[in-house]
Amino acid sequence: MKNLLFIIFILFSIVGNSQSKRIKILHADNTHVDPKFPGATISFGNVIVEHEGATLRCDKAYIYQEQNLIKAMGNVVVNQGDTIIQYSKYTDYDGVKKLATSWGNVVLKDELMTLRTDTLYFDRIKQHLFYRSGGTIIDNTNILKSKIGNYYLEINKFQAFTNVEVVNDDSHLVSNHLDYYTDTGIADLFGPSTITTEQNSIYTEKGRYNSKTNISHFLKNSKIFYGDRTVEGDSLYYDKTIDFASATGNIKIIDTVNNSVVKGGYAEFFQLKDSVFITDRAVAISAMENDSTYIHGDTLLITGKVDERLLKAFNHVKIFKIDLQAKCDSLVSNEKTGITKLLINPVLWAEGNQITGDTIHLISNSTTKQLDSLKILNNAFMIQKDSAGFSQMKGKNMYGKFKFNKLKSLNDVGNSEVVFYLRDESQKLIGISKMESSNYIFITLDNNAIESIDFNKNAKGKTYPPSEFEKLSPKEKLLKGFIWREDERPLTKEAIFIHDKPTIDKKQLSKN
Repeated sequence: MKNLLFIIFILFSIVGNSQSKRIKILHADNTHVDPKFPGATISFGNVIVEHEGATLRCDKAYIYQEQNLIKAMGNVVVNQGDTIIQYSKYTDYDGVKKLATSWGNVVLKDELMTLRTDTLYFDRIKQHLFYRSGGTIIDNTNILKSKIGNYYLEINKFQAFTNVEVVNDDSHLVSNHLDYYTDTGIADLFGPSTITTEQNSIYTEKGRYNSKTNISHFLKNSKIFYGDRTVEGDSLYYDKTIDFASATGNIKIIDTVNNSVVKGGYAEFFQLKDSVFITDRAVAISAMENDSTYIHGDTLLITGKVDERLLKAFNHVKIFKIDLQAKCDSLVSNEKTGITKLLINPVLWAEGNQITGDTIHLISNSTTKQLDSLKILNNAFMIQKDSAGFSQMKGKNMYGKFKFNKLKSLNDVGNSEVVFYLRDESQKLIGISKMESSNYIFITLDNNAIESIDFNKNAKGKTYPPSEFEKLSPKEKLLKGFIWREDERPLTKEAIFIHDKPTIDKKQLSKN
């Protein structure tokens, strides 16, 4: 008996629950049935129905109680609680699946956004809205358009596919797939995407863009395009508010105006200050008549506008060019003046010559970008290796001239000294000159060799026969201050990253 009562109780509970889940007609001005629509209750005028917390209003409805189905038409309004309201011309609602299909100028609103589309599907069980024929979402920050869209109400997440556009006062985003959170303004980008602003444009294939804070992270094939520069790297961080970008991993900053590129492992770019800071195998590469120049330093800093850019390199600085190499502790290169200053223990290798001094200036023609001239200031010293020894020249200062990027002459001014190996036309050694001049010594160079040498009238010294010069002591054969530094010379562009010894002096660099 107890079991029978229990079964009857369960059956009544099921029936009661089933009845409570049916669509309820709360109001209609007129209701009737029509044999043409078997099983349907046809309601007219101010129709109001309810189903599990949601109400539907319309001008006319076909209500199928057995199937728990309603077909509504004319000024359809659907309310889910106090948070969601939807307008359309037509709505079909399946009470069993809790699925509403609406079409005809559909407008849905919640606390955060307004959605407009032609046809909208609403899964009340999953709290999932979706469309397949184009839609627009408008919130306080953005207008989002896409062909396909999914909106997940519980997490305020909108998923857009195909011809996606996000527009606000500051930017225009184009993508084929993004996830957009209406509560935070964050968009997660998947696949090729472009963000365009007045300041720049950004390309990425994966990233996160916050349209409210204007802070973004880009993680795949990402680039920021400025008017004259492109910044790219494995990972990019960008703050639009302060126009700041940082790049990590295989970074590249391309200067399209000056035909140069900077590479490294980490970079920071300040657009308002027009400055770039690069570390981790940093190298600046500039094209010079089909021959690139590579400048490396532990840290590179590039500042200034187009045609006025200043490159500063700190610590372990090396330069490689096919016909010219250099090394120093610090470097300053001025785009406007064409002057590159090698500071602190500099050494330059050009046309078979090793050149040192307290400071070395390389001067380029700012228009042609070709090397024009050379200055070695204080303790100037030039060495050229000969099969029989070393030709040498030293003095207070030296001034050189280039032609077609090749060193052609050197003028040694002030307390000049020279050791010069003389050879005849067959390159046979015929003598060694060792001379001094209080004024100047001038040499010309050709094919990596000293072609001629000219002394002023007050020069003194002598020319030794080879056999007599050999009798001199090693000290007498070398000028004071002689240091051969060939092992420090970077013979390839990869060698510029080899650190010979730790050196640092930023104070002197800041003065230039």
